[in-house]
Amino acid sequence: MLKENEIQEIDRELSRARDGRAGCIEALNIVQKSRGWISDEAIRDLSAHLGMTADELDSVATFYSLIFRKPVGRHVILLCDSVVCWMMGEEDLKKRLFERLGIGMGGTTADGRFTLVPGACLGICHRAPAMMIDDDIHTDLTAEKLDSILDAYA
Repeated sequence: MLKENEIQEIDRELSRARDGRAGCIEALNIVQKSRGWISDEAIRDLSAHLGMTADELDSVATFYSLIFRKPVGRHVILLCDSVVCWMMGEEDLKKRLFERLGIGMGGTTADGRFTLVPGACLGICHRAPAMMIDDDIHTDLTAEKLDSILDAYA
């Protein structure tokens, strides 16, 4: 069941869209921000509110890599794996993250603190390699910088 505050925020966004379909990505983001991820129940409830079928909304949700269809950690790390980041050392960063966190891509740490996902491009190639944790961008990364960055996310 959608929460009242979710409905109010979604309806505010829908007032700017021509219909529910046009506002569905923003609606998914609102629910995800509130709950951390999009469950099957949320898809059903949200699709009814938007005037879409659950399958239609699920196809949108699964298309976008930053809409999470399973639970994620408190902090989501999006490691850019574009060609430029790869050329600038993304593989070393990935290995260090795997070691430090004890997970691979798509995994969540045992304590639920971090989920690590790949990202096609963060659009800041001039500062590669880069990653995003939650809404924070980290650039000009080295394996040595990772520990202090991760420690800041309690």
